[in-house]
Amino acid sequence: MKTTKTPASRPHDDAVVEMLKADPTFADDYLSAALDEAGKPGGQAALQAALRHIAEAQGMAAVAERAGIPRESLYRALSPRGNPTIKTLLAVLGAAGLHLAVSRQGPAHT
Repeated sequence: MKTTKTPASRPHDDAVVEMLKADPTFADDYLSAALDEAGKPGGQAALQAALRHIAEAQGMAAVAERAGIPRESLYRALSPRGNPTIKTLLAVLGAAGLHLAVSRQGPAHT
């Protein structure tokens, strides 16, 4: 009798995408946390990964279509080596049902 083993672990990216699929509202907190870290070392890459995870959870082709971006261009822009423009960022957020918000982080600098 042959048995199949269940993997003891799975890649982080896959786990995050599964969590986003299971609870789409998780995207709000996930992206917010990524934005909070964007100014720190590695933060921009983390923000880009968060956008990629959200797009993958909703279906990359569907997000690309809603954003008006060719699917291949979206994959390229959100890849680890990609460099999405603000236009692409805003289009992906809008297509995913999200938007950016601004809040003051402390006393205003003069």
